[in-house]
Amino acid sequence: MNSLAKLIAERRIETDGPSATVEFDVTDDWLQGRTAFGGLSSAFGVQAMRDLPTPIADGTSLRALQTAFVGPIGAGTVRVEAILLREGKSIRQVQATLRQEGQIAAVMLGVFAKDRASTMRPVRPPRPPASHAPEALLTRPFVAGSTPSFLRHFDMRWDDGPMPGSGGSGMSTRIHMRLLDAAGLSNEILTVMMADVSPTPAAGQFKPAVPASSVSWALELRPSDRAIAPDGWWRADNDSIVVDGGYVNHSARLWAPGGELAALAYQVVSIYG
Repeated sequence: MNSLAKLIAERRIETDGPSATVEFDVTDDWLQGRTAFGGLSSAFGVQAMRDLPTPIADGTSLRALQTAFVGPIGAGTVRVEAILLREGKSIRQVQATLRQEGQIAAVMLGVFAKDRASTMRPVRPPRPPASHAPEALLTRPFVAGSTPSFLRHFDMRWDDGPMPGSGGSGMSTRIHMRLLDAAGLSNEILTVMMADVSPTPAAGQFKPAVPASSVSWALELRPSDRAIAPDGWWRADNDSIVVDGGYVNHSARLWAPGGELAALAYQVVSIYG
């Protein structure tokens, strides 16, 4: 298997004025059906934003990432064109466009910011308790040919709600998960990856499983200076809010292994069933 850290380390970078073009290799083990896992594509986009020739100031981190998944990304080379749109005193906005074989595959807008002095009292929601510790649950097994290829990189354990293809009920899930080879990744990249692992709970209504695909994804990150253990357990609390016309409006909260809120995520997901 090819770890994400390896794929990032082997990228090729070209810079031109305020922009950068970065090439990454997508391997078969990171596919989700006929396209790359969305979290991988978004991680590539964020890395290219970081590769711009104008360095990002210390203390500035990714606060929001908006992604439109335009077309499939297959195995092979993907080119990411990143350009700085604007930089103010505390906020930098960057656009990244992913292309494969000349076709646009995804467009992303990243907002990087640093903390500002404020008189507002911080509000940090606590992580709700789970029904089970991850160690008490069974791993969802990877089955070649029936499970999306990218899931071989993750350990996923269902705490609550229906698994995809189970024909279950309920529109909420709670899932413990970890990346099996997270060494060498920044908190930022790891958060982007983990935020997109969970399927929308509505996918659990079908038996057998049916294909699903993200159309758009809005991610809001809560940066933390706390070191994240590479083998730590993350948790995603997911809700399918609206299901209508073959699409699902999906929301999620991602909790870091230390218990702090790491990200809020919102998606429009198409389900082919």
